[in-house]
Amino acid sequence: MLNFDAEIFFWRGPSPFHFVAVPPDECVELQAISSLVTYGWGMIPVNVTIGDTEFYTALFPKDGGYFVPLKAAIRKAEQIDVGDVVTLTLEVASPS
Repeated sequence: MLNFDAEIFFWRGPSPFHFVAVPPDECVELQAISSLVTYGWGMIPVNVTIGDTEFYTALFPKDGGYFVPLKAAIRKAEQIDVGDVVTLTLEVASPS
């Protein structure tokens, strides 16, 4: 299980979305197990907790790191937005 604080940012790429970047030290831990759990494009399935909200998603690999996608429903439930620093707990899940 990984715990960290990170800032929410908006990605304006081909698929605009809100994300949190996993810090480098935690990325090293994720990379060590990625081959055991990844499914397609290096995605890693995780259970995430932010505040009182728990959800299942997949980490997006990007430039040797990982992004945690944050849907609008999660941001609304926790009253968080771009620029806010949030505390996350990540637990790697079994691939579906």
